[in-house]
Amino acid sequence: MSCLLLRIRGRVQGVGFRYYTQAQARMLGITGWVRNMPDGSVETCICGDAEQLASMQAWLAHGPATAHVDHVEVCPAPAQTPPPDFAIT
Repeated sequence: MSCLLLRIRGRVQGVGFRYYTQAQARMLGITGWVRNMPDGSVETCICGDAEQLASMQAWLAHGPATAHVDHVEVCPAPAQTPPPDFAIT
């Protein structure tokens, strides 16, 4: 299991992005968290196997129908113990 840290930019706040992200992550069996950032972006840490992470990254590239994703930055998350669930923080 590995973890990635992603920053999603575009129209991603005020459109339910965090709640849809949580639902998608839980459906895929991914753990981690998602939160709004002061600059209007959304940041998420996703933990799972390679297939799960690839599926979640593909979903985050477009997000829910209410959002408009312009750009997704991806980097490895710092070493950590994966959380037991997927939380909105």
